[in-house]
Amino acid sequence: MSKVTDEVRGHTFDGIEEYDNPLPRWWLGIFYVTIAFGLVYAPWVHMTEGNTIHDSYMAEMEAAKALAAKQKIDWNEAELKAYCTSGDAWKAKAQENYTGKCAACHRADGGGLVGPAFTDDLYIHGGTFKAIASTITEGVPAKGMIAWKGQLSKEEIQDLTCFVRDLRGKKPTSKPKEPQGVKVDADGNPLKG
Repeated sequence: MSKVTDEVRGHTFDGIEEYDNPLPRWWLGIFYVTIAFGLVYAPWVHMTEGNTIHDSYMAEMEAAKALAAKQKIDWNEAELKAYCTSGDAWKAKAQENYTGKCAACHRADGGGLVGPAFTDDLYIHGGTFKAIASTITEGVPAKGMIAWKGQLSKEEIQDLTCFVRDLRGKKPTSKPKEPQGVKVDADGNPLKG
């Protein structure tokens, strides 16, 4: 015996008749399985020990803190100065990194473009080896300079510090950017008055 389809329900609305056709059994089966799955899955994921959203969040935050602590570099002025003045081993790699990462904003000759010039005696964020290394490491997000600590190794940042400091006092080949910052002495410390 076949099932009756297209059975009119007996009422109309705006001239539209409503039919009483049941949903296919395969569709109802899938619907009921998804309800049962949701009733089991949601409590299991959100309420079981060690699987709560809060626990996952806390684990991710701890991992982020550990990564941040690992990436934190504490620069030492004396060590940086000794490294930079002990020879020219850093020049080739530093030149390559400077050209690829810094020259777009500071020009290849250090004369400054979007970023400040490195060839004069004025520094915005300090002229000591440590200040230069910290600026490269942490960046200056307010001025658009990214932090290079995630993309360059500690040694590469150290080499770039030497390179930037070495540009001081050199004559740029192009017209340099107007001086910015505070005048510093030979060691990079700000001059008073």
